[in-house]
Order: sequence, then structure tokens, then C-alpha cells
Amino acid sequence: MKTNLIALSLGSALLCTSATAQAQSSVQLMGLTDVFVGSLRNAGDAGRATVLNSGGMTTSWFGVKGTEDLGGGLKANFALTSFIKVDSGVQGRFVNDTFFSRDANVGLSGGFGTVTVGRGLAPNFLPSILSNPMGDSFTFAPLILHMNVPLFNGTGWTATTPSDTGWSNEIIYSTPSMGGLTVNAHYQVGEVAGDNGKKNVGLNALYFNGPLTLTGFYERDQVGNPAVPSTYLGTTKSDWMLGGAYDFTVVKAFASYGQAKADNTTNKAKTLQLGVSVPVFSTGKVLASWAQTEMTATDVSRKTFTLGYDHFLSKRTDLYAMLMNDRITARTTGNSFGLGIRHRF
Repeated sequence: MKTNLIALSLGSALLCTSATAQAQSSVQLMGLTDVFVGSLRNAGDAGRATVLNSGGMTTSWFGVKGTEDLGGGLKANFALTSFIKVDSGVQGRFVNDTFFSRDANVGLSGGFGTVTVGRGLAPNFLPSILSNPMGDSFTFAPLILHMNVPLFNGTGWTATTPSDTGWSNEIIYSTPSMGGLTVNAHYQVGEVAGDNGKKNVGLNALYFNGPLTLTGFYERDQVGNPAVPSTYLGTTKSDWMLGGAYDFTVVKAFASYGQAKADNTTNKAKTLQLGVSVPVFSTGKVLASWAQTEMTATDVSRKTFTLGYDHFLSKRTDLYAMLMNDRITARTTGNSFGLGIRHRF
């Protein structure tokens, strides 16, 4: 009888310990799948491509994130997430993209803020997606196309952001929210063989107060991403942007302005973006965005306009339709359209 009581007590203790551990720790499988069918032609393309592609409005991804409560307000956090082309099942955003190019990091958070080490967001990413109505669409959002997507069609168009939307070998410090304001400081160790002085540094700020959103970032970059080890860019490049949005209920307005330049050229890219999101039918939104980038030394201008509709079937699933016009000085005009579905899990 005594032995049975001891065994019962030990079993109860183990169950309580397991329940406590589960309450203090969590790991979540999560991701997003986005596939669209359409026809794409960017400015300067020789012809039109009929496609069934992944990532019309958001780049598809999957992975795990988790947190552990260490007590005293201190938590340990980790994230391992990977991009994927859902139309073909191929990993990554492009050829030779690293497996966990979206997130691969661990960190601590508490009353002091959050410190994260590993691969994470670059300073430019959150301000850019919060300042335009089409978020992080690398296919149809004019601002994101100008900032982050080079054209390999003879136009010579290069992304204005110096070094990808994510950085490897990175330390990020994020302040606690201070009346709606959060500041994030980014430092990327270069790991360039023979020259440890090469590095990337940056800062961004995010402010939320009711209907008002204000954002901004600055980067000073010397190494490329997502390659590991990092590769030297050949010069020092800098990039900054100020942006924001205001929700008037009947319409949400977006605006941003930024500049990018490199130390080895007098050419400077100046980008202005304006956009709106208009709620319709209680579950849908009409989206419109226009961006113009002017190159000061070469007198080249790119103007892109996208009009679309996003309809939510639920909080996790939406359907979208997008039309885009893309123009670059002295190049053929490109027109694109797409119909897609996006699901979050």
C-alpha cells in the first residue's frame, strides 16, 4: 500500500511538472501559402509570360517559432522559418537562397526589450510594408518592386535597398513600446575574410497611435545578403525612408519618401509612393498604389501603378485580383495582372 502511494505521488508530481513546463513553453508551426495565376510583363521585358506562380501578395513561407517563460518577466525566443515556392514545391525565393532565409534566430526578451541573434529582418522591411497598401507583395506592390526587385531584362534596374530584406549574422536590439513607439537597432557582422571591418548597420522606428502609423529607417551597408559568408558590395551604400499611414475609416491613406545612394557614384535614387485602401462590402478592400523613382545623374525615371481588390473569405483566407502598369524611361511599357488565393496557418 505504501509503495502504491509513493508511485501515485511520483506520477502526480511528474504530471504537474509536465503541465507546468507546457504552460511555460510553446512551439508553433505556422506559415502562409499564396498562389496566383496571371500574366506578367515588367517595364523593358521583351514579351509577356503567362504564369501560375507563388507569392502574388505575400511570399509563401513555413516554419516554427517558440518561446519559453524563464520567470521574472524574462523569456527565451526562437524562430526557424523558410520561404517556399508553392507552385513548384521548390525551397527559397530564388536560386541559391538559403534554407532559413526568412528567420533563423534565438534571443531573450523582458522589461529591457528584446535582443535577437542570428538571421532576421533588415531595417528596411517593416517600414516599407507598413507604408504601402499592398504590404510585402514582391510582385504587385510598386514600392516593394522599386526597393527590392532588380530587373534582369536589359533595363539595368537594380534594387534601391542595399542588401536584401533580411540580414544574416545579425544582432537586433528592440526597445519596449514607449507610448506606441518602438526602435530597432541592427548590426550585421560582415565575416569578410581578411577584412573584419566590413559590416552593415541600421536603425528603424515604428509608431502606432490609434489610426496613425509612422515609420522610418536608415541603413549603411557594406556586405550582401543572404549569402553566407557575406560578400563585400564593393562600396558603401546607404538607404533611408520615411513613411506612414492614417486610417480615416472610409479610406486609409499611405505615403512614403526615401533616397538611396552609393559612395562610388553621384547617381541617387529618390522614391515617392502614395496609396489608399478603401473598405468595401464589409469583407473586401480596394487597393491602389503609385510609386516613382528618379535617378538623379542618369535622368531615368520609373513609374509603377497598381490597382486591385482583396476579398477576405475568413480571417485566414483571402482572394485577390491585381492590375499593374510599369514604365521606365525609354523602355517598353509593361502591364501585368493576377488572380490569387492566400491562406495563413
